[in-house]
Amino acid sequence: MDPEALLARHGRALARRRAWENTWKECYDLALPGRATDATPTLYDGTAADAAEQLAASLLAELTPPWTRWFGFTPGRGAAAATAGGLDADALAVLLEDAAEALHGEFSRSNFAVEIHQCFLDLVVAGTACIAVEEAAPGEPSALRFSAVPLADVVLEEGPEHRLDTVFRTSHLTLGEIVGRFGGVALPRSLADDPDGEPRRHRVLEAVIPCIRGYDYAAVLAADGEAPLMRAEGNFAASPFIAFRWMKAPGETYGRSPVMKSLPDIRTANKVVELVLKNASIAVTGIWQADDDGVLNPANIRLVPGAIIPKAVGSSGLTPLAAPGRFDVSQLVLDDLRARIRHALLADRLDPVQGARMTATEVLERSAEMARVLGATFGRLTSELINPLLARCLSVLRRRGMVPPFALDGDIASLQIRSPLAQVQARADAQGVLMWLEVVRSLGPGAAATADPAAASRWLARLLGVPPDLVISAAEEAAVMPGTTDETTHDTNPTL
Repeated sequence: MDPEALLARHGRALARRRAWENTWKECYDLALPGRATDATPTLYDGTAADAAEQLAASLLAELTPPWTRWFGFTPGRGAAAATAGGLDADALAVLLEDAAEALHGEFSRSNFAVEIHQCFLDLVVAGTACIAVEEAAPGEPSALRFSAVPLADVVLEEGPEHRLDTVFRTSHLTLGEIVGRFGGVALPRSLADDPDGEPRRHRVLEAVIPCIRGYDYAAVLAADGEAPLMRAEGNFAASPFIAFRWMKAPGETYGRSPVMKSLPDIRTANKVVELVLKNASIAVTGIWQADDDGVLNPANIRLVPGAIIPKAVGSSGLTPLAAPGRFDVSQLVLDDLRARIRHALLADRLDPVQGARMTATEVLERSAEMARVLGATFGRLTSELINPLLARCLSVLRRRGMVPPFALDGDIASLQIRSPLAQVQARADAQGVLMWLEVVRSLGPGAAATADPAAASRWLARLLGVPPDLVISAAEEAAVMPGTTDETTHDTNPTL
């Protein structure tokens, strides 16, 4: 974590990133326009911007809805061995459910919903996004503080497991912000503010690099004319910077977005609308011609109602010039382009329900189609966003003693995603089990004896995310009916 080495490594990673910057700029100009500059093209068509905003809102509602708990913790495959010390599996399930509820409460009181929506906008437009998860100061409503890091400030490196585990973040801070963020450190006099009182901003490079103990952290102050100074260093169990992608091609570090895929259609639609507006301007004002008779001065003519235009005797004065053709075909081309843009940005598949009522079959088919379309993206976001995000948040809460120490490694505890998109597959699995139970029941008493309704009920409760307080465990069932055995519950008289 030498400062000189970090700056050199950041420079090499930044040079590799420059190949993407022109594409990112064009995507932002056409789908998420900001303040217009001389280099920014004029935007005439807003189809891409509207579809990108709808897709980002759909991701927020389907993956991390702020109004419901979209995750849960369940005992893992090694929970039986871990609970041999006196805590049974049911108590462990209740303990993990309490931890999930505590984490969801911290999410609700924090700015998570606001910041993750901004990250989803970056994800849809540029294909790569980054969110910073930090521990809030004592006394704040939540122990977690989130911030969406702009893609222009982030430089990424892909690790050997093809994960974005090395993150460089560049920020420009004043002297007071540096001291407040990194503590009281001795700073050179050259970093003082300007004599006129205008605060100077200094470039600070933060680096998070994986190591054997987790993630090493360092902050380097790169001042002009000064040797780089290490401002802070430390180690984290989970990375505070979480970078994730929409999709990627083999050998690439940064992701590809739906807007990148539809850039040709977006450019063409923008140009077609521009030509339509120019043609409309010509149709409204017209093109005129006049004889140069020495009387008519075209510079003094104003085409307004009631105007009197002088002309020479015997001359034709102003005559309209007929247009060479009509531009009606542009509407057909524009409708096709807009439909392709909305299809590429999934606006025609994830849009709100148009009809007043939908049947149950239509709801299931719509959910299945949504799961099929977002299946690959959902798998990548689960691996690159949800799992690291929850691991980082749990490490902060463990440090404060708000949750017990456990890891989401599948041994003691496993992560159960309960977002609306994940529940589509859960409902399909539950439908298969319910169909099996119905078939077994229809085969007669002998076949029905092979099914365990109580175990099936508990499995369905775990699958659908039912709170454990509402489900009677196997131990509680045995305590209520201590004499219940297989011989007493099954019917032994075939004539009845």
